[in-house]
Amino acid sequence: MLRDRLVALIEPALDSLGYELVLLEYSPGIKTASLRLFIDSLDQDKGVDLGDCEKVSREIAALLDVEDPIEKAYQLEVSSPGLDRPLTKLEHYERFRGEKARVQTLVPINGRKKFVGPILALEQRALLLKQDAEIVRIPLADIEKARLVPDYAKELRKHNSLEN
Repeated sequence: MLRDRLVALIEPALDSLGYELVLLEYSPGIKTASLRLFIDSLDQDKGVDLGDCEKVSREIAALLDVEDPIEKAYQLEVSSPGLDRPLTKLEHYERFRGEKARVQTLVPINGRKKFVGPILALEQRALLLKQDAEIVRIPLADIEKARLVPDYAKELRKHNSLEN
């Protein structure tokens, strides 16, 4: 599968540059394909800015030009994961334990497919999430999408403390 080949090619290059591949989205399109990379700094305190995205874009574009894994014309986009970052790896659930997440499942669990609440733990290949007053066990294989729910007040406090 092309997506897997792209991840195998791009992830080591990003790692050597000091970045993590959070998510890779590939859309073949009719005339032009789209390759979208969401990256984060391996230094968890640093984050990603426009300069980081430009640097990664140049390096990955050069790598893709040499390796040529995509047979048609494509548009490369590099972005930060944003405040509502996707959770795509086991490490993400561990790293953001205690943070609020929005999770959508492939199959209903207790009659529902959408859950919102703090991440409690990972246990036996399942995510434990507090939904209202209940602890919900969501098998990782059943997760369709998961994203952090931004805490804008916390981000504003962090931003204000940086300005002072």
